[in-house]
Amino acid sequence: MAYSDIETATRDELRELQDERLAETVEYAYENVPFYREALDEAGVSPEDVESVEDISSLPFTTKEDFRDEYPDGLFAVDHEDVRRIHASSGTTGKPKIVAYTEDDLGVWKEVMARSLYAAGIRPGETVQNAYGYGLFTGGLGFHDGIEELGATVIPTGGGNTARQLDMLRDLDSDALSCTPSYCLYLAEAAEDRMMDVRDLPLSRVIIGAEPFTDPMREEIERALGVTALDVYGLSEIIGPGVSIECEEAQNGLHVWEDHFYPEVVDPDTGEPLPAGEEGELVLTSLTKDALPVLRYRTGDITSLNYEECECGRTVVRMDNVTGRTDDLLIVRGVNVYPSQIEEVMLDLGDVAPHYRLDLYREDNLDTMEITVEHHEEFKGTPDELRDRIESELRDVLEVTPDDVEVVEPGEIERTEVGKVQRVFDHR
Repeated sequence: MAYSDIETATRDELRELQDERLAETVEYAYENVPFYREALDEAGVSPEDVESVEDISSLPFTTKEDFRDEYPDGLFAVDHEDVRRIHASSGTTGKPKIVAYTEDDLGVWKEVMARSLYAAGIRPGETVQNAYGYGLFTGGLGFHDGIEELGATVIPTGGGNTARQLDMLRDLDSDALSCTPSYCLYLAEAAEDRMMDVRDLPLSRVIIGAEPFTDPMREEIERALGVTALDVYGLSEIIGPGVSIECEEAQNGLHVWEDHFYPEVVDPDTGEPLPAGEEGELVLTSLTKDALPVLRYRTGDITSLNYEECECGRTVVRMDNVTGRTDDLLIVRGVNVYPSQIEEVMLDLGDVAPHYRLDLYREDNLDTMEITVEHHEEFKGTPDELRDRIESELRDVLEVTPDDVEVVEPGEIERTEVGKVQRVFDHR
């Protein structure tokens, strides 16, 4: 059973709706956003040329640099008096990306978030503890509004204040928790320190996002908290959380709400569209945005698309869990590797805890990589034995040998209580 009939529509019905909405979006962006008018003119494309999604590859890409170049409101399609809310990215690598919402946009956001929560198994009347940060970050308010739209109860704990988080989980019998995967692990450790077994609580599922994670890390979260962990995906530039989510029934890819967000996967180097099932960079086009329509946004996230009907009955396309980001790519002595690949190899060993850091240096014009990992509390071997196993596995699976691997005691690597975890430290 789906939250909305569109989730089980035929591919032909979806395509007809997408064709109509894409043509309207391109015309709207051309008429109301000078940036897009100039970009389309430069590409030699007029709105009349776009009649269906078959024509989408003729449109120019939008990038995060475009958001920053047009800072703060150069991509807005409406006057400020029509804007009801503004959010922004963190801006840790430059100017923040400013995004805006009209009343209608907020309505769409609430609906896709309610749809996402329902797919994750949350039902009206249940209680969801929302530990995503409130404020300019879209996570907190995006989840908050969606939970209320669904008819569930929200506990707006926000990020941090871990002792209070655990008290709320216990005292209010929360059914679900929404937060980053790294914070799930932090909560589990904090509960253990308090001699509190979260697995005895009614908490049955956590919705994790805002950070890449691997299957071994998901398994660690599910084991430590006694829950089902479901991946949610979104980004501020498109709407925030609610672009896609795993369903509780299958947990086999994230259902993209493609009546609102049209997905493509392209070759990260050439920008050429790739066929279904092939891994590349996710590109998204908004189909119903008023304040900030976005054409072919290069997300930087690496994934693939699956158009087969899911066992849950939903027919919308599924994207694979994000395996990395194009801008996270590390080149170690000529070998391309993503941090998530390193994480997966290490955690598959079983004796490595899901806490690590990568430090990159440049020595004599050569890039070097050092890895620090924690061993599990149950590990009975020596640090040297585990280090040798990590080095051997990385060399065999990824053809990468780190310059140094340090194995430390549990709890020695700094934890992140608020915000996104940082695992890669580039000192170059």
